[in-house]
Amino acid sequence: MKNIELLAPAGSYESLVAAVNAGADAIYIGGKKFSARAYAQNPDEDILIKGIEYAHTFGVNVYMTINTLLKENEIGELFDYIKTYYNAGVDAVIVQDLGVFEFIRRHFPKLAIHASTQMTITGSYGAIFLKNQGASRIVPAREISLEEIRDIDKKSDIEIECFVHGALCYSYSGQCLMSSMIGGRSGNRGRCAQTCRLPYDLYDDEKKLNKSDERNLLSCKDLCSLDILPDLIEAGIDSLKIEGRMKAPRYTAGVVSIWRKYLDLYQKKKRAGYKVENADRKLLLDLFDRGGQTEGYYKKHNGKDMIAIHEKPENRQVNTQYFEYLDKTFVETQRKLDIFGSIKIRENEPITFDISVKKLGELYLRDKSGEEELKINMIFDAPQRAINKAISLEDVDKQLKKTGNTLFNFKNLDILLDDNLFIPVKVLNEIRRESLEKLGLEILQRYRRDDEDIKQYEGFIHPVINMAGKNDNVFKLNILCESMEQIDAVIELSREENTVFDEISIESELLGEKEFASKIKSIKSCARACNLYMPHIFRNEAKSFFLKYLEDIKQYKFDNFLVRSLEEIFYINEKINPDANIILDYNIYAYNKNTIDFYNKEFNINRLTYPLELNLNEIKQLKNPGNEIIAYGKIPMMVSAQCLKKTTKGCDHKKEILILKDRKNSDMQVKTHCDFCYNTILNSKPLSIIGMEKEIKKISPGILRLWFTTENARETKFIIKKYIDNFCKNLDVDNISDFTRGHLKRGIE
Repeated sequence: MKNIELLAPAGSYESLVAAVNAGADAIYIGGKKFSARAYAQNPDEDILIKGIEYAHTFGVNVYMTINTLLKENEIGELFDYIKTYYNAGVDAVIVQDLGVFEFIRRHFPKLAIHASTQMTITGSYGAIFLKNQGASRIVPAREISLEEIRDIDKKSDIEIECFVHGALCYSYSGQCLMSSMIGGRSGNRGRCAQTCRLPYDLYDDEKKLNKSDERNLLSCKDLCSLDILPDLIEAGIDSLKIEGRMKAPRYTAGVVSIWRKYLDLYQKKKRAGYKVENADRKLLLDLFDRGGQTEGYYKKHNGKDMIAIHEKPENRQVNTQYFEYLDKTFVETQRKLDIFGSIKIRENEPITFDISVKKLGELYLRDKSGEEELKINMIFDAPQRAINKAISLEDVDKQLKKTGNTLFNFKNLDILLDDNLFIPVKVLNEIRRESLEKLGLEILQRYRRDDEDIKQYEGFIHPVINMAGKNDNVFKLNILCESMEQIDAVIELSREENTVFDEISIESELLGEKEFASKIKSIKSCARACNLYMPHIFRNEAKSFFLKYLEDIKQYKFDNFLVRSLEEIFYINEKINPDANIILDYNIYAYNKNTIDFYNKEFNINRLTYPLELNLNEIKQLKNPGNEIIAYGKIPMMVSAQCLKKTTKGCDHKKEILILKDRKNSDMQVKTHCDFCYNTILNSKPLSIIGMEKEIKKISPGILRLWFTTENARETKFIIKKYIDNFCKNLDVDNISDFTRGHLKRGIE
């Protein structure tokens, strides 16, 4: 049976120590930069290295989180930042940004890379791609099922790490802009304000759908999949990941110790002997209770019972006795490593002291002979003949076992001592101290690295791009429609204005509309290019949908495929057209030139879409003109496997637009994408760049996207005309009412 890793969170040095003491096999922790928990008490460099050394002493791996998106002006800091921890022996880095991924692969080829859940990996296509790129492990989306995990395990031959306990986001990780759009705190940059935990009301027209005491509509219960641990392991999960870098050391210690107990139970007695005690379930709730627990998405796609829809219970009884036990046993103590010693003190011979440590972990303490232990041999000056009192066996044993504040404890100490010899106590203490220091260094040396395998960073050399000549500042429009009514409006406007639009993109769900096939010719007649807009999330539901319409898609011969996940690129190449033109949407993030270079090298891309969280100056720094910018649209703030309609009034598999109201009475439209089984929550105000034509020209986009989501025909035509007048005819026009500039001016931290 393969070894299953128990992976614990640490937001501080104290939490790291608690996790190691409680039985974690590995720790994930962030430093002061580039971590998706920017508000955790991430330790300073020296403290983090101390933590790495503490963990390594006990054979516990340490994975460093570099799981945020890096802006262009931050890439230069990355090499020195990683190098320090690379030399200290950090075992792997967890990465979201594919440009950062490529950077590490290039400059630190021996450093293992784990693909973060922020990459929104939902299937085997993405897993295989990342494996081929050099990732040793993926952390897929928390929403995927056991069936999907089995498929990834079967096809990709890559380690799989999955969250098994702790907080759940309402949105797919990496696909949430709510905190960013509302308050400028980006979840992609580790600064999520947890707006999903606030109260909301849901409306269908004027009818309120939720009860007055059920307002936490976006607040998921905490995950606790302890009861299905055998299912998780047998599905192919290699690492069981606990969430909680923002939580206290006591929480970490408690959750890790309970999961350690049951992982050991399963490995000893397998499924037949596995049973979770109710008392342990209660202890987990005592540690943290947001309103109950859920087994998550492993066996179900969504459900009201997964939402902590009521207010958190108040005046909960504190389990003081249990908390004191955790503090005393794991938090306020120092773990000791069992060691084995053998000392020979013989007349007229140097003193020899052998110390060994048994195997602690898969990657740890394997000496050159192949034995699964580490041995050191120390030699000291020969003892003296006793003049008065000879040293006794008890004296040697007592002094050598005084390991004090070190991390070692003698499990066994064999002593061979000749009669009538004398060794000063001071010398015995020196023997013990020097030997334990040498042992500690030998253990850590197994992890530490020198600069031999590092490719030094001297700054990137990027392709020189002529900013002035790529598109001559001629604005083209990509009109993206998510409803047949909008398509009809575009066709009608084309005839009224006697014009052919540059591009029309069609939401892929519309392939299922009865009248779509009869209108595709009309759509193509009013656009120079007709694109298919792929789903935001590509899972089994999407595969089934596309299988149904695959031959139609091939017949329609779309000019471009606008993709929103890595999965879709490989699906298109395999199932539709290996030479298809690909447009990357804004959520295939490109915050820096290195990421853009990576995409250009790996994919047959027509263009990319500038990220929604970069401001105009940051987009300009990319020096990558000719791409797409979202010029109008109600931006999706969340994309969720959960369904607000199902949570409040039940699922009937009928697409609908609902209204989510926040505390300030702002209306956010919610679209139910039933064919693909996800919701999008749209920003209350549409993004508009009308009146910014001079500023937009400075970044030289190749095309402006007008993204229609819930607009009716009249609104669609009205907005298109405004953009034609403003950007194509250079006329001054009034902006639409109640709009936002998004992050184009303010940006994010």
